[in-house]
Amino acid sequence: MEGILDLLNGPIGKTIISGVAGSTGQDNDKTSNVLTMALPVLMKAMQRNASSPQGAEGLMGALSKHDGGILDNLGDLFGGGVNEDVINDGDKILGHVLGNKQQGVQKVIGEKAGIDAGAVANILKTAAPILMGVLGKQTRQNGVNSAGDLGGLLGGMLGGNSTQQEQSFLEKILDADGDGSVIDDVAGMVLGSGNQQKSGGLLGGLLGGLFGKK
Repeated sequence: MEGILDLLNGPIGKTIISGVAGSTGQDNDKTSNVLTMALPVLMKAMQRNASSPQGAEGLMGALSKHDGGILDNLGDLFGGGVNEDVINDGDKILGHVLGNKQQGVQKVIGEKAGIDAGAVANILKTAAPILMGVLGKQTRQNGVNSAGDLGGLLGGMLGGNSTQQEQSFLEKILDADGDGSVIDDVAGMVLGSGNQQKSGGLLGGLLGGLFGKK
């Protein structure tokens, strides 16, 4: 199963990064930094939400409305400016997935990517429907129809061999209280730790290797 970061590392990922960057007025490097940190965080939040029957039902319902067709029309999506309906959809997705953690998550990611939280929010509003399209397509291709299957799919796309330290990193972002300090001790895991780059895990060396070798 292709992981979410493999997707970003491939041709479609480059199209998504450049398209989101252009539509939000950010440069490609900062946009790629935000997406490399944020997409696993969003998926980890979905995995947590899907651990309850109600949360799994809600996510399955949302994925049923995102069939992956958006991935077939990225040129049209970005060519004439992203449709307001897509951005509004992204805003709703972020609200459902992150809840009251949304502002804290955006603030912490913005600090680490070197842009303000408002710019992070704009990037994520544009990217969230694309992520849902990816997940919706994977749900159908893998015959996912239960909470257990859904949790397994999300875990597989996050990286089934990710270390406990990397999972802790995602949890710490999700538990951010908005002051940014909660993540300082693990920021190096994303922003340049040599040891993590050699680990081959989910978050090791992401930013440096995003457009390089897999």
